[in-house]
Amino acid sequence: MSKNVSQTALVFTAHPDDEVLGCGGTIARLAAEGWHVHVIIMAEGITSRGTTRNRAAKGKALRALEKAARTANRLLGTASLTLRDFPDNRMDGVELLDIVKAVEECVWKYKPSRVFTHHAHDVNIDHQMIHDAVVTACRPTPDSPVRELLFFEVASSTEWRPAASRQPFAPMLSIDISGHLATKVEALRAYASEIRPFPHPRSIKAAEALAVWRGASCGCAAAEAFEVGYIRR
Repeated sequence: MSKNVSQTALVFTAHPDDEVLGCGGTIARLAAEGWHVHVIIMAEGITSRGTTRNRAAKGKALRALEKAARTANRLLGTASLTLRDFPDNRMDGVELLDIVKAVEECVWKYKPSRVFTHHAHDVNIDHQMIHDAVVTACRPTPDSPVRELLFFEVASSTEWRPAASRQPFAPMLSIDISGHLATKVEALRAYASEIRPFPHPRSIKAAEALAVWRGASCGCAAAEAFEVGYIRR
């Protein structure tokens, strides 16, 4: 990055814990390097686990999840955390334009040079909707502040999309998080209600294994992998 490009990054995710699973190590590294990393979690969690969406009935659990999200992001060094209330696992019932406008509002508020979000073909429908909205909001117009658009993988969603179903995640950029894997794991532990026992892919052991494998694939101890939407210089 040249000195005249802002050291501000935005992370758009669907649910609490996606930000840690997808790029928690990168958030911690950027924060340690002096970046201002703002995390926007677009959808609520938990409410899809009932037959119908009932925020009142899930109020206690939602408050606990928000507390976990704030703890996790404080550990990562996030500059700010915004939690929106789009419906959990029901975002295909929301008009895409409404999601785009919510993303655009954040882009023009923070003016990030880097934006991170979900892979296009994750199993989770909310991940897909967020991806499409971010791509639209961050289209590389001449006045856009965004110089890099990167897509991360989320364990228990990205790898569960069969290659024969849609285009699989094909990373082309690795970010070394060797010095920040422990912080990522600590942040994941804050999400106790969302973490599952091994061998579930959304377990601590599996998250560590993925980071080690992504690192070994590019010659370092631990890494996070990304598809590149675009890089503008």
